Amino acid sequence: MRAVIQRVKEAQVTCGESLSGRIDRGLMVLLGIKKGDTRHDMEYLVNKIVNLRIFEDKNGKMNLSALEMKFDILVVSEFTLYGDCRKGFRPNFQDSAPAEEAQRLYDQFIEKIKESGLKIASGVFKAMMDVALVNDGPVTIIIDS
Repeated sequence: MRAVIQRVKEAQVTCGESLSGRIDRGLMVLLGIKKGDTRHDMEYLVNKIVNLRIFEDKNGKMNLSALEMKFDILVVSEFTLYGDCRKGFRPNFQDSAPAEEAQRLYDQFIEKIKESGLKIASGVFKAMMDVALVNDGPVTIIIDS
């Protein structure tokens, strides 16, 4: 599993004309799921993300997590995170998990974050979406399970 995590002042995702999810200050997570990823990979990433200390404390040091600050999380499925561009100019997505397998882990990922007590919003799995955000910093972190 791969997550691109952005610290945001606000973010939202729409599908067509419908607002799918919106958050205020917190984290926007683009989540890619690879063939062979397991529940262990999902739990590892959730733990890392909710506890990732990328919010500033009173001294201006990145020392606080979304969990400590009770900030929101927006999760958007992003199979293109496993696009292989080493050959040619068209990405190859053969490492991305099949849709059914990926959706199962994506749904579990969302449920596991909900267990933390944080407000969570999400995109629509396997849909074309528009994502808008105000990146705070900017701060962008990539984590692989």
